[in-house]
Amino acid sequence: MRPLRSLQFVPAHREGWAQKAVRAGADAVILDLEDSVPEPSKADARAMAAETIDALRSDHPDVTVLVRPNPLDTDHFGRDLAAVVRAGLDGLLLPKVYGAREVLDFAALLEHFEIEAALVRGSIEVIPTLETAKSLVNCEAIAAAHPRVASLMVAAARDADVSREVGFEWTAEGLETLHYRSKAVLACRAAGLAHPIVGLWQEISDLDGLRRFAEGNRRLGFTGQVLIHPSHIETVNDVYAPDPKIVDRFRRMIEAFEQAQANGQAAALFEGEHVDIAHVKTARGVVALAETIQSH
Repeated sequence: MRPLRSLQFVPAHREGWAQKAVRAGADAVILDLEDSVPEPSKADARAMAAETIDALRSDHPDVTVLVRPNPLDTDHFGRDLAAVVRAGLDGLLLPKVYGAREVLDFAALLEHFEIEAALVRGSIEVIPTLETAKSLVNCEAIAAAHPRVASLMVAAARDADVSREVGFEWTAEGLETLHYRSKAVLACRAAGLAHPIVGLWQEISDLDGLRRFAEGNRRLGFTGQVLIHPSHIETVNDVYAPDPKIVDRFRRMIEAFEQAQANGQAAALFEGEHVDIAHVKTARGVVALAETIQSH
């Protein structure tokens, strides 16, 4: 999965909302069939999601298109996948995951619908959501459960499923979620998943709070964030993109190190600092991330 800074939730039955998110600069759109869609609108949402996938793939090929289906144990799940598994769908955000078993079940069912849609098996990725106590405990197994797993999305929203499940009192500072957010980042990295995702900031008009939340999560190792309002996209894209000054410094560092290597040295003195291959690997990673973001 390419790095996604901003992943905008859109109720799938709301016509035109996905296009609005794209115009605001979202890296990814999540067409939601679960919590944001009332029960009487589920069928309409499925039909609208299918149409939106087709439209986004035609008009905005660089935007990642995801769908959050209803949970596996609901009557809606099979109908959801039958409607949305199609050319143009990049992945599924999996709700109510408890352990590796759910991921394997999701993957097996998804393969069936890929075959039905004449898609390449394994072409659709999955992002399990860590929003239950069991999923937080089992996040390492979830991250490594199946090759389809592209990332984990760890929930840290105020007064939502995870706070109720775990029993903590939410604060903007996030000390009560620090342990499990860190654990999710480590689980991703250990499984070879480079782009862990966090969600979400609920205070629509508090853009300063949003920036602090995003900056804290970026420092922790997250590379993107789920959003519920398009007014948050610009801030989040800015926070999760490497600082141009840092990128420029790292380019100079790489150049200095490569010059030292050409002179037969294993390290370089760069702007007063000792620099060796470990530092340069970090620098190359940041430069590559910046170039990937810039190319989309």
